[in-house]
Amino acid sequence: MELTKYEIARLIGARALQLSMGAPPLIKAENSKMSFIQIAEAELEKGIIPLSVVHSGAG
Repeated sequence: MELTKYEIARLIGARALQLSMGAPPLIKAENSKMSFIQIAEAELEKGIIPLSVVHSGAG
């Protein structure tokens, strides 16, 4: 199932927060000026972001 733009934004935001609080990045930063958001986006793009979306049966 493909993620919605809202789910993508939530994942990137949550991962960027983790990184800002000291979590180790799972990719090697391309340059030392990459922001936490850019690192989170790169992790999501590579499919290695350590978060997942759970869809409930409600709706």
